[in-house]
Amino acid sequence: MEAQRVDTQRAYELLLDMITTLNLRPGAAISEQQLSGELTLALSAVQEALRMLEREHLVRLTPRHGAYVADINIPDLERISELRLALESLAAGFAAQRATPDDLAVLDAIRQEQATTDPTDARRLFHIDHKFHQAVAAAAHNVYLAETLSHLFGLSLRFWYLLLPAEEAEAAPARLESLTEAMQRHVDLVTAISAHDADAAQRVMRAHVDSFYRSVRTVLAARQ
Repeated sequence: MEAQRVDTQRAYELLLDMITTLNLRPGAAISEQQLSGELTLALSAVQEALRMLEREHLVRLTPRHGAYVADINIPDLERISELRLALESLAAGFAAQRATPDDLAVLDAIRQEQATTDPTDARRLFHIDHKFHQAVAAAAHNVYLAETLSHLFGLSLRFWYLLLPAEEAEAAPARLESLTEAMQRHVDLVTAISAHDADAAQRVMRAHVDSFYRSVRTVLAARQ
């Protein structure tokens, strides 16, 4: 039983990565048998992992058409963005009120890592952005809020990869410029949180998250 749980978790993690990085494209059909072979995991583990991903709205399971990757569309974007706008801003405000010296040290370390990162290395900057949001949520000192934000951020990862497909990385200077401008908001957030200015932290975080989703809307609208 323990081995089965380990295999299921492994299958879940591998499939989640394939979906969020768009290696499994939105709307793509999923062959459970093929994945079982490719991942060298039991079919039952793959099937249970797909059920877990269905509960997270990343996979659709249908009696007629089987399993397929959930599509990316503007209605889903709006549902996710309205929650993240509210909750990320709330977390930033709480962080400004509750951050400990250790929390501030973590945020400053991430800011310094960002400052030494190649501004054209979009994937690395995505990773830093993820760490930064996790650190702000941790500094809010509300485990339920942090867990909710982690889930919402996971749902947003596909939007990140949609903004910068691998094959277009060299042909998207405008998107890279937008990303580096967004990273500047991290500096502003660290300043506001360090100053315990909750109102400023909320404003900066809301602008940061809103800018990202506006970019995604532009890409999605262009593809429709």
